[in-house]
Amino acid sequence: MDILRFITAGSVDDGKSTLIGRLLYDSKSIMIDHLEAIEKQSKNKDDGEIDLALLTDGLRAEREQGITIDVAYKYFSTPKRKFIIADAPGHIQYTRNMVTGASNSDLAIILVDARHGVIEQTRRHSIITSLLNIPHVIIAINKMDLVEYSQDVYNNIVIDYAKVAETLGLKDITYIPISALNGDNIVDKSDKYPWYEGRSLLDILETVELANDINYNDPRFPVQYVIRPQTEELHDYRGYAGKVISGVYKVGDKVVVQPAGIESTISTIEIAGKEVAEAFAPQSAILHLKDKIDISRGDIIVNKNNQPRVENELEVLLCWMANKPLVVGSKYLLQINSRVVRAVIKDIEYKLNVNSLEKEPAPDQASLNDIIKATIKTASPIPFDSYKKLRVNGGAILIDETSNVTVGACMIQ
Repeated sequence: MDILRFITAGSVDDGKSTLIGRLLYDSKSIMIDHLEAIEKQSKNKDDGEIDLALLTDGLRAEREQGITIDVAYKYFSTPKRKFIIADAPGHIQYTRNMVTGASNSDLAIILVDARHGVIEQTRRHSIITSLLNIPHVIIAINKMDLVEYSQDVYNNIVIDYAKVAETLGLKDITYIPISALNGDNIVDKSDKYPWYEGRSLLDILETVELANDINYNDPRFPVQYVIRPQTEELHDYRGYAGKVISGVYKVGDKVVVQPAGIESTISTIEIAGKEVAEAFAPQSAILHLKDKIDISRGDIIVNKNNQPRVENELEVLLCWMANKPLVVGSKYLLQINSRVVRAVIKDIEYKLNVNSLEKEPAPDQASLNDIIKATIKTASPIPFDSYKKLRVNGGAILIDETSNVTVGACMIQ
């Protein structure tokens, strides 16, 4: 059973908490004791209704107390698929949180209040979705019950958002009218929308095709661990363990180990202790090469005829996540997959306005939640692809050397 990772984004009071609560409640993914506690806390308990927003209000209370929460993940499943919801706050001051949650998401649900239509925060969430190259987007037009289930209101929002989507280059977009509070079109289709010919939200989530999102054309295998048992029976065993993040590897393939650029041939492939003829994304495997090469964690094995760029100067879109500002000349550790190198911020080209996509003049420093275009120089060459082409090998993080805290998320251009 595959896993769909998705993020929900919406403005304050758009109904994001209620939507998540509805999905958890209607999919019977709430523990009995938790459900009983929610029932006791529900404001509407007298009329038998459960306040589903309370399922995530614990997070809201923590934020009000000033506790920093990067992203809260919630899990549920149906007979067809498992789901991981990245629940990130939608305020502009939590841009870093949305970037964190969206970076590994296959799909984004952007909520739009039917009464207000497409607003500034809708555009900002869409811009971040576009920057992070999320392949699937659902525009959930919520609170349709408050506009009398009007088809005209729905159609006007679809027309308005289509202009935003075209500007940002968003492609796979699904529109759906819902009422998270009443459960309309969440799990089952509602008869209150006779003009809506689409499917329910859960049906869309269960059937969205993920296989097409995996890149099988560009073989990339970052080495996570070198296996050398050095026992009597396995005296010459040398295996390179890792995950095929994209592409397909077959026994006999001509490969290159980057960044050293050393060529070899795949002699054996192991998966779960058994030899196989091929391995493909997103499988974990052990590769064996014919030649004895000095390979270590962080190196990447690629196809000889399909190689990433290898450079020590990177142009990146960078979301700054630390309270301490970023300034030119600051030194950090840069990590891309399993490779970690020392790096320095060479310059800042411009600041990106996340509400309008306008490029603003280069600031002297980047503050918390800023997104900037920057140049990073690394101490040694990095094998990478552009984030737009292959985000599994085009995303990196900056780490503070002293505290080991992640301070920046990079999308390599």
